[in-house]
Amino acid sequence: MKRMILALAFALAIPSSAFAHFFVVQPSMAVVEERSDAKITIDVRFAHPFEQALMDNEKPKQFGVLAGGKKTDLLGSLAVAKKGDARTYVAQYQLKKPGDYVFYCEPASYWEPAEDKHIIHYTKSVVQAYGLEEGWDEMVGFPIEIKPLTRPYGLWAGNVFTGQVLMDGKPVPNAEIEVSYDNTTGVKSPGEVFNIQVVKADENGVFTYAMPKAGWWGFAALEEASFKLPDPSGEDKPVEIGAVMWVNTVEMQ
Repeated sequence: MKRMILALAFALAIPSSAFAHFFVVQPSMAVVEERSDAKITIDVRFAHPFEQALMDNEKPKQFGVLAGGKKTDLLGSLAVAKKGDARTYVAQYQLKKPGDYVFYCEPASYWEPAEDKHIIHYTKSVVQAYGLEEGWDEMVGFPIEIKPLTRPYGLWAGNVFTGQVLMDGKPVPNAEIEVSYDNTTGVKSPGEVFNIQVVKADENGVFTYAMPKAGWWGFAALEEASFKLPDPSGEDKPVEIGAVMWVNTVEMQ
């Protein structure tokens, strides 16, 4: 009985920050087929996606789109959309040409006192426009990044996503990848261990995960950076850098 009480007390003492952090870059549509739908909205936020809890974060360092082999800076288009005490961001983008659009973001570093470290998650998602499937595996050039080996759109719930974790352009052997569902549908979890799924990559940094439900799924490969950043008191602290990619699935009717 005493052990049970101690375990319960420990669980209650864990702050919400103990849940997995995911930076989110979420377009309003993953596939755009009609020209009338040419303008999309991109939500940018830092969150615990399964729990639908937001964290406040400063304006990103960079935000843009990679299409046709060319990067376009969209940072000036980001507007603050405050939700409660958390600053989130939103942008609108006009899809003018057929092809794949890789939206990417480097957020401002987030100081996490509960983990005594900074967090920077280099994040991206892909939108396919007007039937031309070219460019979905183009790399942004982040220090750490997921290269999709599965086309990251036009996926049914139950399909698998396969990606490769690269750091400084080289595969990360045995990388650990956290997987989160953006739980806008109100899925009830039987326990915290279900909220974040974990898979390990092989010796070439390649991983696979089957997505069981329709919606947005985030994949985060986390590593420690070679540099440190000062905490609020000025002391240098470790930095967690993450390669995050969001993939959308649709339910079969």
